[in-house]
Amino acid sequence: MRYLLPLVVGAALVAGPASPAHAEPASDEWTTEVGDRAVTWGGSPRTGLVELGRHRLDRPANAITAVVTGDGVVDVRGLRPDGQWTEWLEAPATLPVTTSTVETRVVLSSGKASRVRLKAARVPAAAADDVSAAAAGRSYRVYATREGLVGGTTANGHVIRSRDHFVALPSRRGLASRNSGNYSVQVCASNGRCEWAPVWDVGPWNTKDDYWNPSSTREMWKDLPQGKPEAQAAYEDDYNGGEDQFGRQVANPAGIDLADGTFWDGLKLTNNAWVTVTYLWTGSGPVGTVRTADAAGTVNVRSGATSTASQVGIAANHAQVRVTCQLTGQSVTGTQGTSNVWYRIASGKHIAKAYVAGVSGAATC
Repeated sequence: MRYLLPLVVGAALVAGPASPAHAEPASDEWTTEVGDRAVTWGGSPRTGLVELGRHRLDRPANAITAVVTGDGVVDVRGLRPDGQWTEWLEAPATLPVTTSTVETRVVLSSGKASRVRLKAARVPAAAADDVSAAAAGRSYRVYATREGLVGGTTANGHVIRSRDHFVALPSRRGLASRNSGNYSVQVCASNGRCEWAPVWDVGPWNTKDDYWNPSSTREMWKDLPQGKPEAQAAYEDDYNGGEDQFGRQVANPAGIDLADGTFWDGLKLTNNAWVTVTYLWTGSGPVGTVRTADAAGTVNVRSGATSTASQVGIAANHAQVRVTCQLTGQSVTGTQGTSNVWYRIASGKHIAKAYVAGVSGAATC
């Protein structure tokens, strides 16, 4: 379950996921009026997200600064050459790529913001470490807890349903916007079952612990090994006096929260457990997005390219999957039409193309 205290946000700037169609005129300096734009409130504590949309720069840049009039901080991310997005970073930020397209969002703790003034520049970049050398992405073994909180609202504004399918990570850097999966994870239990789910909430324990990133770019706890959550270090090693970033005694080593459906139905867990998490946006290669007819639906993941093969997991609606290769199998009809193509999304894990949108350039298995 989440253990969160209020995020402290002020006149600084942060990075978060934005995907509206709104586009500003090309320029290296621009002002966006926040005005009456919709605010998505959620999370524990309650915070607000205002998506400002994408902006096309006049010249490629990698450094963004911002000034907020009113309450709030600004998150920014950049479009990578492979068509995926970098993580959200709090402004002022140096992005891990030089890009011509950025997206921004305002994070509110109270009150409201009236406008945001932004500026893009190009500065010397450190060695790029945005994408893992492994195509599948960075993967770590962490302790998972069940979030619960049915009827509550996640940090991106999603109202939690019974047996829902999403996860929470202790940093907004990998927080997807509502009904988006461009930050998704593959979570696998020791029983061999896996689920592909979007990151829709922030927690457990900390809110600035992007432990999957290298120490050099980690937001806090830079002296910890990459892949080790601060809560785990506090619980096991008495790191930080056994406390989280808010001064609370850490009661478990959790590095990920799982919604009830992910916990019970996807992984078939009955108790909190150690799981292997792959942070799919840190990988490379073809990606696709799971589309189901039901907004809360899932798609079976099979051991082979047929619906008679054993079910070895599920993929949630909106989740992104990394496609290793494609093969011919049973013809299936789904939200994306009828096809006999299946995608291998991990060793021994297959999903029907009929339920996956947007895959391009997948090799033949």
